[in-house]
Amino acid sequence: MNIHSLIEKIDSKALINIVEPSVYSLVKLLNQNNSNQDGQHTYKNFLNSIALEDWITQKKLRDFLIDQLSIKQASILAQILNVYTETDIYGSLKSCLFEHGSEEETDLFNFFEIAKPKSLKQERDQVLSYEKITPNYPLFEHQIRASIQVKEYLNKFPYRVLLHMPTGSGKTRTAMNIICDHLRSDDHRLVVWLAYSEELCEQAVTEFQKAWNFLGNRPICVYRFWGDHDLNLTEIRDGLIVAGLSKIYNKTKRSIQFINRLGSRCSLVIIDEAHQSIAETYSLVLDALVIPYEKNALLGLTATPGRTWNDVDQDEKLSRFFSKNKVTLEVEGYDSPVDYLVDQQYLAKTHYRSLFYDSGVELSPQDLERINEQLEIPSYILKQLEEDHQRNLCIICELEKLAKIHNRIIFFAISVYHANVISTVLKIRGFFSEVITGETSKYDRNRIIKDFKNNDTNSKILCNYGVLTTGFDAPKTSAAVIGRPTKSLVLYSQMVGRAIRGVKAGGNATAEIITVVDNQLPGFGSVTEAFHNWEDVWR
Repeated sequence: MNIHSLIEKIDSKALINIVEPSVYSLVKLLNQNNSNQDGQHTYKNFLNSIALEDWITQKKLRDFLIDQLSIKQASILAQILNVYTETDIYGSLKSCLFEHGSEEETDLFNFFEIAKPKSLKQERDQVLSYEKITPNYPLFEHQIRASIQVKEYLNKFPYRVLLHMPTGSGKTRTAMNIICDHLRSDDHRLVVWLAYSEELCEQAVTEFQKAWNFLGNRPICVYRFWGDHDLNLTEIRDGLIVAGLSKIYNKTKRSIQFINRLGSRCSLVIIDEAHQSIAETYSLVLDALVIPYEKNALLGLTATPGRTWNDVDQDEKLSRFFSKNKVTLEVEGYDSPVDYLVDQQYLAKTHYRSLFYDSGVELSPQDLERINEQLEIPSYILKQLEEDHQRNLCIICELEKLAKIHNRIIFFAISVYHANVISTVLKIRGFFSEVITGETSKYDRNRIIKDFKNNDTNSKILCNYGVLTTGFDAPKTSAAVIGRPTKSLVLYSQMVGRAIRGVKAGGNATAEIITVVDNQLPGFGSVTEAFHNWEDVWR
């Protein structure tokens, strides 16, 4: 039975039986001054606007359609649906309940020669008993466990803890989830985030904006307080303040009222790269923000929970500053979380290689004592190394070999002069190379970094000194050459961390770290070694 032949039989008088009374009245009023032909045209438009499947799925329309059937047609349909009766065929058909997706509904569509819509055919399959909902700012399982432990420490005396997570494992993202939980727990809460470089500060602002967009429960402000940015505390009682440590330290020295007011209003302080916490500049600010206020909480973030390589007193001091409360990333079945992060591709599988060089440097007993005590290489030795042509040739050859198999490479130089020399030679040799140091203008720095982080496949080498150890996030970097001798395990770990992001963190499956090891000067092996170096002072 073709449904179109039935619809064509319906005249305009039947409209009152199909539509709501108010609709019928409005249409009648609108057409009362029009010709009968216009009225018929309006009615036909109405019939054409009804989707064919609606005649089957909507009971009012379906009953009306059944009334248009001849007694013979109604009898055939009743037999198909197994509801035939000799007394009231039409009533029997109208009393049928047609569940969406049922065989009876399909029989009805077939009888009226209507193609069953795909959405109706699949409706049962589409409505599942359960659905997995993916969050837009998620934490991995190991990050969730760490954040829960951190919050337990922050909610009990002495309200301070250090979060120890390897480079590339998501310290900032984990901290932002903790901050958002803290801000949501009260209508008016102020959090202060402290970092010692502009790059780290801007990175924190960007990450908080992303986090609060998904996790926030109210409009909130984020305030910048570093560089040329200023801060007026008069009306600030809610939100996140991201402050540069040097800026806030200088402000504190000029106005103790400023830091007191800030401390009285904030409830949580975050210190990024927390191994710096006990330096005089930083500890003054932290003590002023936290100690006078009983429940102001302090959270430190670091991949290296120590100040030194072998000065236990300094490392103990850092441990005591955080009341020996440390949450370390732990993964069941792994001795080191770094191994887990590599297996799960959060960190790249990294090949560490030493580039041995005998510079002929002779260290005096005084030099050795200074290196052991201050972790500093004497400046005259560094100058000798940066001007050593053979050493530089070794570095350049290594960089050129890496450029054939890696798209993004970072070189850590001894000095500004050293970075410029290596980069210039590479350019002359036909390689793409740029320099970033503390002397690079902000405009040029942003331009160079943006170009380095883009997705083109050209091999690019970034030579730097003293800038890109922290706050620099270029996950596609897959190789680093460390030409800067250091006895600071913290600094070494930070340099390595720039090149070992794994696939799940937007990086690479594999990475290479080449460390220039000079005769008699210190060197380190891997991030795994660095991760466990300070465990004894926290026990």
